[in-house]
Amino acid sequence: MNEWEHLLGAQHRAWHKVLIRATGLVNRGRVVLRPPTPNSVLRSRGCLSSDDFQQLLAELEQEVERRRRLGQESAARKALIASSYRPARPDVYAPLQDAVLAPEFRATAEYSASPNADLGGLLQKLETLSEEKRIYRLPVFTAAFCGALLEELGHFEQSDLPKGRPNTMNNHGGPSAPRQVLLHELGLDEPLVTPLRERFLQPLMALLYPEYGGALLDSHRAFVVKYAPGQDRELACHYDNAELTLNVALGKAFTGGALYFGGFFQAPAVLTETLEVEHVVGQGILHRGGQLHGARPLGSGERWNLVVWLRASTVRNRLCPMCCRPPCLVDDEGFGDGFTREEPPTVDVCTLT
Repeated sequence: MNEWEHLLGAQHRAWHKVLIRATGLVNRGRVVLRPPTPNSVLRSRGCLSSDDFQQLLAELEQEVERRRRLGQESAARKALIASSYRPARPDVYAPLQDAVLAPEFRATAEYSASPNADLGGLLQKLETLSEEKRIYRLPVFTAAFCGALLEELGHFEQSDLPKGRPNTMNNHGGPSAPRQVLLHELGLDEPLVTPLRERFLQPLMALLYPEYGGALLDSHRAFVVKYAPGQDRELACHYDNAELTLNVALGKAFTGGALYFGGFFQAPAVLTETLEVEHVVGQGILHRGGQLHGARPLGSGERWNLVVWLRASTVRNRLCPMCCRPPCLVDDEGFGDGFTREEPPTVDVCTLT
């Protein structure tokens, strides 16, 4: 046994403790525990000596502390925005009205909630982008609402108020180009996203994705991503911390930036056959959170997208979608990452038929 192997064995408990602390955060939780990383994997990542190992532990400790501060920092930003920010478009903050939704979206949601709705009838109202990958598209917002929302987001972007980063996949930041907008911090969760999920998306998702908790969606994480020259121009292949995802193109004028989809993240050869999808302003793409996807490089202009990660605690309480293991939870503010310590009430679908 060499010095590195001896050190790894001697500090196994410390390593495991750090990993447990790095799992994430939740009352309704954040991320989850992964098992200690085998020596071979550590070596393949360049961790070859005791100094490397100590540096890795230090970096993990820093990441733990960063994650522990996320909820408090987000709450502080939301409070500051609420007290200091003056919207350019106050109408955007009004409770969700049917008039801002595309007529096709309202009709589809109304059909989905009707007693005689079935999957076959629903699919006739959607554009099926891939039957195999279960990816669909439909209009969501009117052009007028997309324009109003973009005006408000641009106004907020130009303010000197702090902006939270939606996730580590979007890297751009700094004073010349603020990080992207978390809608709950801007105050748009309650009037816009929550009723969108509860009234319209849940009945639709219940038919499309019943085994992914489509009928039991009880939280979400909504944010706006901006792609522009000098900022984020593309997004690497990834899967979402969500059971289901809605991705709506808001505008503006742009070329390139198509979404591409591979297979489900647990399947072998997941990127051998990709599907490319062009954005259509006002229209939303529906897919499973575990569907591997990314964004091709932007050609020109700016592209803004509203992304809603839809979560069902009854599903993720059993298995974290990021590591496919039972979650190990730490209390957090608000919805966290959508886990709950207690099982939410379930619906007996037999009583509804």
